[in-house]
Amino acid sequence: MNGDTLHSIGDLARRTGLTVKTVRFYSDRGIVPPTGRSPAGHRLYGIDAVARLDLVRTLRDLGVDLPTIRRVVDQEISLPEVAAAHAEALAVQIRTLRLRRAVLTAVTRRGSTPKEMDLMHKLARLSEDERRRLIDDFLDTAFGSPDANPEFAGVRRSMTPELPDDPEPEQVEAWVELAELSQDPDFRAVMRRLTGQHTAERAQGGVTGPRRDPVAMVRDQAGPALVSGIDPVSPQADPVVAAVTARYAHAVGRPDDADLRRRLLIRLESANDPRRESYLRLLAVINGWLAPESLTPVLDWFIQALRARIPA
Repeated sequence: MNGDTLHSIGDLARRTGLTVKTVRFYSDRGIVPPTGRSPAGHRLYGIDAVARLDLVRTLRDLGVDLPTIRRVVDQEISLPEVAAAHAEALAVQIRTLRLRRAVLTAVTRRGSTPKEMDLMHKLARLSEDERRRLIDDFLDTAFGSPDANPEFAGVRRSMTPELPDDPEPEQVEAWVELAELSQDPDFRAVMRRLTGQHTAERAQGGVTGPRRDPVAMVRDQAGPALVSGIDPVSPQADPVVAAVTARYAHAVGRPDDADLRRRLLIRLESANDPRRESYLRLLAVINGWLAPESLTPVLDWFIQALRARIPA
């Protein structure tokens, strides 16, 4: 056969492996138009119809819709443009399917109720922008807006979860739990109170430069005492408490007296809220970080020691 040979629908079907019905379907929609007609009125096609049908079949297998395919074969849009658009669409679908798989795996592992599964699904299916807005709302409540309180920019970044495109089931579980926790009004109040205490400390005393967080002071000074088994209300704990309160007094520019110790006690009790530690633990799971050190034991120890040394 030479290049001018015309083919019937049956010929095209045999050459392409498609059914006659399928070839006729594409022909009726103008994707593979006939070149002419036989004396009996049957449609005839040029050799380029074979190449068109091969392209159509490939694009259909890749999920490209018929209107777009017609524009490609008619050269109204380029094949690379279509490929790029559909590659992105497939990427979104893949991310969605992975997230659904992770949710179902998490539900199976947790033995969730229908209500819990529905909530998990709703929170997990949020887009990246929606997740960001949800967390930004929480961080704005806790630390104020970034423009109004730029000194907390680093803290905000360190407390922002970034759920990966292909999360593990435990990351989805952690994200759902963290999202719920971030909407807890009491927890928001705790975080807002901590921010207020920190801001008040910075405004006092005229001490400039970076200031050590009181929790870090307690960890450094009281950690060894806790490990050594020192009773927090025994005289052996006196130098530990004195060391922390002296550092704290210097940091805020105030005398180390009963009033300062009461302020420190309130600060540490807020920081020792179990929901704060839960948030940091969940954050580490979501972001793939190492699990944070639990400070609850050392804070419990020091809070007891400090309370025993504040006059009633």
